[in-house]
Amino acid sequence: MLFNKMNLKKNVKIFYILFLFLFSVLINQYYGNQGINPIDSFFSFNSGYDILNGHYPFKDYWTITGPFIAFVQAIFFKILGVSWFSYVFHASIFNFIITISTFYTFCKFKLNIHYCFIYSLFVSILAYPSSGTPYVDHHASYLSVISIFFFILALKTKSKFYWLVLPIILGISFLSKQAPTGHFFLIISFLSIFYFIYNYNFQKILFGLIGTIIFLSMFILILSMNKISIISFYEQYILFPLSLGESRLNFLFPLEFNRIILRFKLIHLSYLILLLISFKEILKNFKYVKSNEFLIIVSLITTSYALIIHQLMTINGLYIFFIIPILSGFSHIYYEKYLIHKKYILYLLIFITTVSTGYYANKYIHKRDFMDLRLAEMSKAIDAQILSKKLNGLKWITVLNISNPEQEILNLKKAIDIIQKDKRKKIIVTDYQFISVISSIYDYSPSQVWFGYHVNPSKNSKYFKLYKDFFIEKINENEIKVIYVVKPLWGGDHIIEKPLSKNCFKKVGITEILDKYTLLKCDDLKK
Repeated sequence: MLFNKMNLKKNVKIFYILFLFLFSVLINQYYGNQGINPIDSFFSFNSGYDILNGHYPFKDYWTITGPFIAFVQAIFFKILGVSWFSYVFHASIFNFIITISTFYTFCKFKLNIHYCFIYSLFVSILAYPSSGTPYVDHHASYLSVISIFFFILALKTKSKFYWLVLPIILGISFLSKQAPTGHFFLIISFLSIFYFIYNYNFQKILFGLIGTIIFLSMFILILSMNKISIISFYEQYILFPLSLGESRLNFLFPLEFNRIILRFKLIHLSYLILLLISFKEILKNFKYVKSNEFLIIVSLITTSYALIIHQLMTINGLYIFFIIPILSGFSHIYYEKYLIHKKYILYLLIFITTVSTGYYANKYIHKRDFMDLRLAEMSKAIDAQILSKKLNGLKWITVLNISNPEQEILNLKKAIDIIQKDKRKKIIVTDYQFISVISSIYDYSPSQVWFGYHVNPSKNSKYFKLYKDFFIEKINENEIKVIYVVKPLWGGDHIIEKPLSKNCFKKVGITEILDKYTLLKCDDLKK
């Protein structure tokens, strides 16, 4: 009888894992095809294609964006072919990764497997489908949360494996995006120091150091293999983004109750049980603050604030509500330990989680809010296969022309045809970063994304000369003859005028959305 029960439980677990895989992948595949915001939707599409063909970040083009996502996309293109399907599938797999990580962690905490499934299912709904396509904030956020999972499992269990993998996950998250990874690094570092002060264990520390060495060794090896200068990486990925810190803080302040608490009230409600339990236990015995359980609760609550701070410091659409079912799951775990006799608390918790999942799924995912398509009528979307078979499956409608996507495509087809007919070496400057991919050419773009100030240094930045020299170096190195600018650009249309003097080019408007810059002899350019 015992054997039969164990076998049944194992079969249920396998069924739930398979269901979570299929659901998390399919829901993201669906929403990944529902409209786009060019500057956000395409940059990894193009950069993944570049890496596939031997053109690398920091070396061949300027970027402050984490390279991990582009390298992984190149792998997906290599295995599945260059297509919109394989692009969205990349995001779908990461949707499954954060989903199954949640399920695994809850199971390790011995939460009833049916609840493990339900909370994880809610995560799959609220996580990657908000964008649908690979995006650095999503990658970094999910990997950072997984690093928190590994940290609390390292505290919960005696396994040293979690201490080994923890710095590797954090490192990969950092190579996805500097923030919010930096916030999570501070949380885990501070709590780890606190833990080891009272629970010194040389072997656990050693495993953490080994994991760090493994990550750094692999990172340096990849840079070396692809001939990427560590100085270029440091300048573009560390120094320049640090200089933007003050402007990002402006988005965070003022720290108003409405912005921090009311706007994210359901996130705060989802961890309220954890907060109340920790206060109650501290009042009983102050030594509770030294316990592993207290550190676990603190790491979970501070995770919510790390994500809220990151959300406020970016100019992206809201996407962090996936943390609600995660916090609710842990609230459920500690409810069963301390409040099991108060059934109404559990009912309220499940109600809040279910309602919030439905509400945010409708408002921010189904209505494509992250893509700025909340006002779009998806019935007007057009099959992007008209542009290229590589975009098959994508329902084309963008924030740039919500009312008439057909005209947007006609304008693009005309511009692409002109660009393709010009056989000279050329740079393509555009937010529609699929043009070189569907044309099977290299765009020689000296910048991954064309967005002034927040990606490319403005003229008043101390790093502008570094960027300008890099820009001109790539033009000379690749013997570029002409630059095509496909408009509109989210960061403004006068991209070329910033790094190049007026006597270095002749600008001609070709179509409504296409400008041509013919490069001339000048002091900057070697012609």
